[in-house]
Amino acid sequence: MPFPSSLRARSGPRRRSLLAVAPAALLVAGCSADSENSASGGSRPSAADQVRARAARDSRALAERYDAVVAAHPALAQRLRPLRAEVARHERAFAGTPSSSPSPSVSASPSGPAAPSASASAAVPAKEKDALAELAAAEREIADRRTEALLTAPGELARLLASVAAAGAAHVYLLTEAGR
Repeated sequence: MPFPSSLRARSGPRRRSLLAVAPAALLVAGCSADSENSASGGSRPSAADQVRARAARDSRALAERYDAVVAAHPALAQRLRPLRAEVARHERAFAGTPSSSPSPSVSASPSGPAAPSASASAAVPAKEKDALAELAAAEREIADRRTEALLTAPGELARLLASVAAAGAAHVYLLTEAGR
């Protein structure tokens, strides 16, 4: 027995008409986005380039935090050196696009920390345990941000973000749990 048709009038487009129009709309949207970039000279970076640049900046700032902690607490240098070197490699991986060159802070030797700025060392807690906790919190925040960003990133960049976020999570563990 067929279902009786609803007496209520349908408002809005039907599903079939939306499915038929969707591919054309996507094609038009893609063409208009390309024409905007060509009209402006293509100077706007893509979303992937923006994610990559943000990740490189985050890694650079994190490396500076490591440098500041080591400058304030030289006894932690041995423990933090491998983690800081890993963060420097992450920055190089994100900054390593054909259109960009590594920043001067990346070219510093990863085996030894660069000289931190005066403001960075002033922000380091006086107790080693607190400094490590703050460093772990920074690693966790950046790892979470990268995990969130990988949801919209294209394939290869998403894999890189996931890998670096996992490394950040491991750093959090090494900074908090392993030192107890």
